[in-house]
Amino acid sequence: GRRVRLVPLAPLGDRRAQSLGDILTVVIELDDEAEMNNTTARSREGSEEAGVEAFFGAANVLPSGVMKLHPNVAMDSASNFDGDGSIKRNEKLTLRVAATVVQVLPNGQLVIQGDQEVRVNFELRDLQITGIVRPMDISRYNEISYDRIAGARIASSNVTGGTRR
Repeated sequence: GRRVRLVPLAPLGDRRAQSLGDILTVVIELDDEAEMNNTTARSREGSEEAGVEAFFGAANVLPSGVMKLHPNVAMDSASNFDGDGSIKRNEKLTLRVAATVVQVLPNGQLVIQGDQEVRVNFELRDLQITGIVRPMDISRYNEISYDRIAGARIASSNVTGGTRR
């Protein structure tokens, strides 16, 4: 039963998580990018043709030669529409989530679990993180980057929709 210490001892005592129930901070950096393009094209043609025979009998009333109207009327129309649109979104976010050591493995590695509610852009999100941490990867500030967590599971779910509160 001798316990081997994998984290170097700091001059004023080590404050890094190392035992069951200890708390450390997980730093999560999200770099989310989305792009959407849309193209719309519309074309429409129409035509109408109508005949007016002797223009309501005007040819019978007016002197001959006065009526030089063509008895048929025709109309044509056409319209075209082309449209393009695009949306580009880039979101960079750094979150800090407190996690607790829930198990110390026989090799000294730490199983951590954390849960925290965070408000982002008027949305309340529930962040959950679990994974295995090597004590040597925990900084002297008792922080670890999420990319240093083995088997990391990071879940984010909306608690409330996009409602301003």
